[in-house]
Amino acid sequence: MPSTAIRNMHYDPATKVLSVWFVPSGSRYDYEKVEPETHAAFRAAFSKGQFFNEFIRDRYRFRLVEEGRRRAAGS
Repeated sequence: MPSTAIRNMHYDPATKVLSVWFVPSGSRYDYEKVEPETHAAFRAAFSKGQFFNEFIRDRYRFRLVEEGRRRAAGS
């Protein structure tokens, strides 16, 4: 099912970095030290936004990698 909050995600098992692109802003954030099991559960979750809020947000160190076009254009 498509998510209204999460546009895309990518996981690198070698570095345990989870990259997440968000629908509202278009921005990409990288989350560090995410275990493979968490990534697998995220991919399988019916509601990606709800899973993200419950199990990833405020639990992992993160950094803004790419600011979304919409937000950058309005700056």
